[in-house]
Amino acid sequence: MTTLSASHAAFIQARKHLQTRIIGQNILVDRLLIALLADGHLLVEGAPGLAKTTAIKELSEILEGDFHRLQFTPDLLPGDLTGSDVYRPETGEFIFQKGPLFHNLILADEINRAPAKVQSALLEAMGEHQITVGSKTYALPRPFLVMATQNPIEQEGTYPLPEAQLDRFLMHVFIDYPDAKAEKMILNLARHQAKEIFGGAATTKVHLSKSDVETAQQEVLDLHMAEPVEEYLIQLVLASRNPSAYSEKLARWISYGGSPRATISLDRCARAHAWLNERDYVSPEDVQAVAHDVLRHRILISYEAEAEGITSDHVIQELIKQVPVS
Repeated sequence: MTTLSASHAAFIQARKHLQTRIIGQNILVDRLLIALLADGHLLVEGAPGLAKTTAIKELSEILEGDFHRLQFTPDLLPGDLTGSDVYRPETGEFIFQKGPLFHNLILADEINRAPAKVQSALLEAMGEHQITVGSKTYALPRPFLVMATQNPIEQEGTYPLPEAQLDRFLMHVFIDYPDAKAEKMILNLARHQAKEIFGGAATTKVHLSKSDVETAQQEVLDLHMAEPVEEYLIQLVLASRNPSAYSEKLARWISYGGSPRATISLDRCARAHAWLNERDYVSPEDVQAVAHDVLRHRILISYEAEAEGITSDHVIQELIKQVPVS
């Protein structure tokens, strides 16, 4: 793009700032911003200590709005998220007391530790931007972004998310350990932050207003996508539903393909990726860049593929290889 709008410039500045605060996790930073731009939610999977919590907290520091962390546990109830009607004896009335979901940024830490009815309460809020308590429905604030985390190491006492609920997440992101260079930078940053605690926390001049977010979301939707790129995007998802038309290997690996929600999500994320990288058009490379995170949790692989050690990422890479760019 030749000239950046004010909201676009604000997001580029925010991206640079977050990359200096969350070292070695540029993919996570980008996916967080893409989720915000595409008005979706993020499921992040990674070992403890990889800055998952830090990432959304740092975003909350620069975003106009509020942040709340929810630690999911087996004894959590839906009302602990949504809020509930509280009886006031002095008036003889029930007054709705808002729960922690009435915040702009939510960290749902270890979402797979809560039972299905609690997960469902969160997923209704994510899908509908509202919650229902009794006979009344309450709208949630905007922007509204949920980043849920899963720990891939410890699975005892967990309640895995069903595929239909996983589909509600815009992207499923895997993060890994940083390299040696990034690790050294993390160590230096940790020392600097420790000094800030004693000397007074430094204030940042980076700021994203709600107006910036709304304008940016509209600019992303208006971004030019040529007909061949749109057709390529659609064919990628259709190939996951009809893999036998492309290769016998894919047909053997895939049990179920992506839903129409996968097509919509791939479109929104590809547009956001192009916009965040300062382009005024969407290219096939933008589609490919986000395809793994958008489709990873939406394509179900067969038992035969699992026995061969094939993952959904292998399948998506094969889809990208087999589906021609128009």
